Amino acid sequence: MTTDGRLLKGRQTRNDILCRAADIASAEGLEGVSIGRLATELRISKSGVFTHFGSKEELQLATVAKAVKLFREHVVKPALAAPEGLARVRALLDAWQRYQREPVFPGGCFFHSTMAEFDARPGRVRDAIAVSQRDWSTFLERCLTEARDRAELDASTDVPQLAFELDALCRTGAAQALLYDDPSYHERATRAMDARLAAVGAGRA
Repeated sequence: MTTDGRLLKGRQTRNDILCRAADIASAEGLEGVSIGRLATELRISKSGVFTHFGSKEELQLATVAKAVKLFREHVVKPALAAPEGLARVRALLDAWQRYQREPVFPGGCFFHSTMAEFDARPGRVRDAIAVSQRDWSTFLERCLTEARDRAELDASTDVPQLAFELDALCRTGAAQALLYDDPSYHERATRAMDARLAAVGAGRA
């Protein structure tokens, strides 16, 4: 095998490991992810998994990074295709709910699971999860600010507060839909978000 072939195979193996690790973490948390388990499930050697990451913490950090990449592909990227302003806000919320409904991960939202697992556990993994959520909040706030600047939201709108409320509504709807195996909670979240946007002058036509 050529050097390029080995590199390509190594990248594919690493991607396979991280995809499976993210799936497991979404349902069981990052502590459910281990080098031994991944080696067994993917039918590769423990040393093969260890070569890519070196430690469980590095594996967990790489898994968080993979989940961030998938979130951007499924939620952020589709929203960026919409025009700036309210259209982008709605595209973003729609893509986020679609990400939760399908779902991308078998255990629902990867970050809903791992935030609860690591929120009181200081360290590099918690920091990585926190950064991912700050980045998400910043992007949501930016989209809302664009809508306000285009006069599609009331000029007095408290953007950080509105972003917090929309985030909370969407997360709660998804969590309860998963817990009760009842997709109607996604619809409840949609209605609640529509009502909140309408209250700041952005009612759906």
